[in-house]
Amino acid sequence: MPTLTKLYSMEEAALHNTPDDCWVVVDGKIYDVTKYLEDHPGGADVLLEATGKDATEEFDDAGHSKSAKELMQDYFIGELDSDPTPEIPEMEVFRKEQDTGFARKLMDDVVQYWSIPAAVIGISAVVAILYARRK
Repeated sequence: MPTLTKLYSMEEAALHNTPDDCWVVVDGKIYDVTKYLEDHPGGADVLLEATGKDATEEFDDAGHSKSAKELMQDYFIGELDSDPTPEIPEMEVFRKEQDTGFARKLMDDVVQYWSIPAAVIGISAVVAILYARRK
């Protein structure tokens, strides 16, 4: 059954850089070596200097044995998140302006399209005069 491992950013791993809380990153894996500081053959300072960065090269250069690599699994706590999710930009909220009123809008349209109301009034006057003459 596959197991899920926790992902950490390098920034988060770098925060654990004290003798009371020490994390090391090797080959994309993160190890909490706090309890191992006193037992490390190279001394606690070697591990403390390896915090806050990828210590794979230093680990490989030291020529660790197979048993040392197996021992690391006891301190494994997660993996380095190689593709952190980009920050999602904050959404901007736009507010639609309130309608200033039907009458104002109507007046603006009348001013803009004055010929239509003038034609309606003119035609109405002509029809009224013609109707009045018929009676």
